[in-house]
Parts: sequence; C-alpha cells; structure tokens
Amino acid sequence: MKNVALITGGSRGIGLGIARCLAKEGFDLAINGMRKEEDTADSLDELRALGAEVLYCRGDVGSAADRQGIIDAIDSHYGRLHVLVNNAGVAPKERKDILEASEESFDYVLKTNLHSAYFLSQLAANRMISQKKEKPDFKGAIINVSSISATVASVNRGEYCVAKAGMSMATQLFAVRLGEFNIPVFEVRPGIIATDMTSGVQEKYDKLLGEGLCVQARWGLPEDVGLAVAALAKGDFPYSTGQVIMVDGGLTIPRL
Repeated sequence: MKNVALITGGSRGIGLGIARCLAKEGFDLAINGMRKEEDTADSLDELRALGAEVLYCRGDVGSAADRQGIIDAIDSHYGRLHVLVNNAGVAPKERKDILEASEESFDYVLKTNLHSAYFLSQLAANRMISQKKEKPDFKGAIINVSSISATVASVNRGEYCVAKAGMSMATQLFAVRLGEFNIPVFEVRPGIIATDMTSGVQEKYDKLLGEGLCVQARWGLPEDVGLAVAALAKGDFPYSTGQVIMVDGGLTIPRL
C-alpha cells in the first residue's frame, strides 16, 4: 500500500513540480486546487501516467469548511495520509509600496498563504497522530513551501513577505509540537522559480540573473523544488525536523 501525499495548489507551477517528483517516488496523491477538475485534466493525467493514483480535491484552503472537506475526502478515498505539502499561495493582486498597500490585500494574501497552511497543518497533524497511535510504525511529515521572501524584504509586496515569515515560524511551532510523535516538519524555501506567478516579472529577473543575482545563473524550475520536497517526504532527513531547505541557486548567500 503506497503512502499518500496531499499537495495544496498541486495542479500547476511549483505544486505540479512537487507532485511529479512524489509520483516518481511511488506516492499516491491528493491534489488540491481551485479550478474545476476538468480544467486540470492534463496535469492529473500526467501524474497518473507516472504511476500514481490521483484524487482531485477541489476547494479553497482559505475556507475552514473546504479544508475539512479535503481531509474528509482523502480519508474516505484512501483511508490514510502520510505527507502534507502546504504549497498553495497567491501574490498580491497589485504590487504596492507598504506605505500605500491596503488591508484588503494584506488579508487576502495572509488568508491563503499563512492562515490556510496553519490550520490545514492542524487538521493533518491530528489525522497523522491518530494513525501513529493505531500503527506505531507510521511515518508522516509536513512540508511547508515558503519563499526567500521570508527573510528577503520586498517593500512592494510586504504582505507576501509577512505571510512567508509567518509560515517559517509555523514550521518551527509544529515541529516542536509533533516531536513527541516523531512527525517531522520542514520548510522548503524557493528562490526565483519559473511559474505563472513569476511570468509577469520575467524580463526583470532575466536581467538580474544575467548580472549575477544568483550563484547559479539560471531560473529555478518547479522540479528543483520538487526534488527537495521528495527527499524530505521519503524520510531522507529523519533528524532534521524544523529545518529550512534552501532552493534558491545561492541567491541568499552573502557575497562581497
């Protein structure tokens, strides 16, 4: 019986890159997204072709009812959950200086990027604890996909930075709380990754990468993040709970 991983925002971008890597490692998948299932068919079929059973769980992770519905659907379909990957995220609808940005934008970004991950982790953690009590050899994990914006300040999208910084602390909190159950919690912190979210700033970052922004002078790919998540999900870092895995091409290395 295969292990099951839930990936929020898993039908496109970084989430799909993660899903591909987990499918290749033998996981069955629960993919959460906001789009209608028929609109994600190409992605889901690709994952099934890699050998995974795939359950699509449509829902807004910012909604308490939808979060519970996602967990219930997984329980009904698979009867088990081993890995939660909190990947769903949004950018501000408009990038505005923090002296001008609205409360509505702040609430919108934090609801999806932090609030949802915190409380979905709570639901998943309790489900994993129950499984651990039923089967002492159960192995679970929670993996939070944050961003270099957790520590790198961008004053034209402050709400995004605050959300990712909060996710970093949430990772440590859940790591501490779940330590007694030997359920590790990790943070994966991507840098500049080529996705729909970054397509609007491609020209800007093409120029910066050409000028030496990163040690590795290329865009990151969703699969770069996926490979890191897969290693954590497989249990390759069993004594590293609470730690941050950087996937940023060396962008955040201090250099002179």
